[in-house]
Amino acid sequence: MSNPQQLRYSKEHEWLSAAEEGVSAIGITEHAANALGDVVFVQLPEVGDTVTAGETCGELESTKSVSDLYSPVTGEVVEANQDVVDDPSLVNSAPFEGGWLFKVRIAEEPDDLLSADEYTAFAAG
Repeated sequence: MSNPQQLRYSKEHEWLSAAEEGVSAIGITEHAANALGDVVFVQLPEVGDTVTAGETCGELESTKSVSDLYSPVTGEVVEANQDVVDDPSLVNSAPFEGGWLFKVRIAEEPDDLLSADEYTAFAAG
């Protein structure tokens, strides 16, 4: 498994893209997608919602279990990925590309986000 170097990662297994004009995309890592199994339902925050770093903001349901979705940053949701809502399997097949979950205008970013190498070591246990 290769975690893209340009992303940052949370210990809850979410990734965060570099901000463009203050907005970052958020998704779950390949490690998390593999642990979940086949994702069959996604509940995302809605545009205009405020999300808080480390707090639940949605849900992912797979054939194995239901898992809370956490935001790695604090800010306002500016876009939810309707493609993932329509086809939740994108979370498994393209977690770092088409399987992104939502975009947020960042108000606050925690200091504990991990680099790709740090996350790989963390996920390995």
